[in-house]
Amino acid sequence: MNLELGALLGYPAAILTTVAFVPQALHSWRTRDLSGISLPMYALFTLGVALWLGYGLVINSLPVIVGNAITLVLASLVLCLKILAVLNKSN
Repeated sequence: MNLELGALLGYPAAILTTVAFVPQALHSWRTRDLSGISLPMYALFTLGVALWLGYGLVINSLPVIVGNAITLVLASLVLCLKILAVLNKSN
């Protein structure tokens, strides 16, 4: 695949998949209602995003790096809020 076609696909993909997490992160932050969030799923997802970020760094792909770095921050925020909610519920 040539570089221009890769960028034409990569940047919009990175933007769309990253922006998709903003509403969940904002909702979780504002309401602290994480009852609909699965802890195992989000833990696995966040680990997967971290690995995609590592992959992007290895192949030096800016769309993969930027998209997954931002998604990792958002997913980590939701994951931390979920962990805190689970810990608070058990106390």
